Amino acid sequence: MKKIIHLFFLLLFIIPQITYATPQNSLRVHFIDVGQGDSILIETPDNQAILIDGGVPKAGSKIVRYLKEQQIEEIDLMVATHPDYDHIGGLIAVLEHLPVRKVLENGEVHLTKTFAKYRFYLFKEKIPVQIAQANDSITLAEEVELKVLHAAEEDAENRNQSAIALKLTYEKIDFLFMSDVEAEQEEAIAEKYDVDAEVLKVAHHGSNSSSTLKFLREVSPEVSIITYSASNDYGHPVGRVINNLQKVDSQIFSTAGYGNVVVETNGEQYIVLPEMQPMERLMKRIKNKE
Repeated sequence: MKKIIHLFFLLLFIIPQITYATPQNSLRVHFIDVGQGDSILIETPDNQAILIDGGVPKAGSKIVRYLKEQQIEEIDLMVATHPDYDHIGGLIAVLEHLPVRKVLENGEVHLTKTFAKYRFYLFKEKIPVQIAQANDSITLAEEVELKVLHAAEEDAENRNQSAIALKLTYEKIDFLFMSDVEAEQEEAIAEKYDVDAEVLKVAHHGSNSSSTLKFLREVSPEVSIITYSASNDYGHPVGRVINNLQKVDSQIFSTAGYGNVVVETNGEQYIVLPEMQPMERLMKRIKNKE
């Protein structure tokens, strides 16, 4: 078991937004609280910025603000895992406000205004687009690799089944980003690849479509992140997923309960930095409704 360091903050104090620059030889992964959706920022040791998804359109301004607070001036790689509203919506604002060097997507077309606007900005800014293929490998920095474990499938029954799943490796520490893939894709991924990872971004916001116990045992995550809104209408996350994560002894953090969650690693050890504790988050939510 690798050494895990967790910071537990006193509920009496408000946790400030984390804004310090990435320390030398450190990689940081930010699970940004965009409500019901996904948005993940990766900062490499040599200060490259990779943005995976952007939540719904109204989350765009928050993501842009968050990126600026992290002193991000350019996105080296933007990943649109699939064209659902709660994954590409906020990317539009990022494309409007920050230069993006390259985009990785699954190549699927979705006939919505949100998707049309997203593609319009790619065309307008002449941003190169790479279509992800399973087993593609992207070297982000020395000892930092981003590997495509799953991409679009011809026989997929829905867009979730064609979402891009990724594994990020920095020396001895691994992150698994499962987007919205379903149980069938999880099983296929585990058969083809080494999915063992210290940190797991739980598939499809903890819905009943994914996160089988068999798959989670293959991953054996020490930390699991679930991205969802506390006020969602989908019942996310479902009890079965929470029970399965508990059965594999994974510590669970959610953007609904902890706000933005940052995981920082030097490649040997890692630290989990939640923006706030659940009770503080609840009190803040109640205050905002007053």
